[in-house]
Amino acid sequence: MDLSDVNQTLWSLQAGDCCEIVGYDDALAEKYRIRLMEFGFHVGERVTCLHSLAFGAPKVYRVSNTVYSLDDEVATHVLVRKEPAGE
Repeated sequence: MDLSDVNQTLWSLQAGDCCEIVGYDDALAEKYRIRLMEFGFHVGERVTCLHSLAFGAPKVYRVSNTVYSLDDEVATHVLVRKEPAGE
């Protein structure tokens, strides 16, 4: 997988940002990777950050028609390609 243009993680998104999942880093345990894929966080899937609260609180993301809350311990390992604003 070509990750040369990936410079962000799911955790780096702010409310209103959209992205495409491009993969997972090697530090994420396999059990978490599998569980995220069960939830719909597949490579190529579009994700929108709905809420990005302060002080390290979990962020809220929409994948397909479902909303999930993820903390930084998981979301920092999901590699994304941010979509330009207005797409």
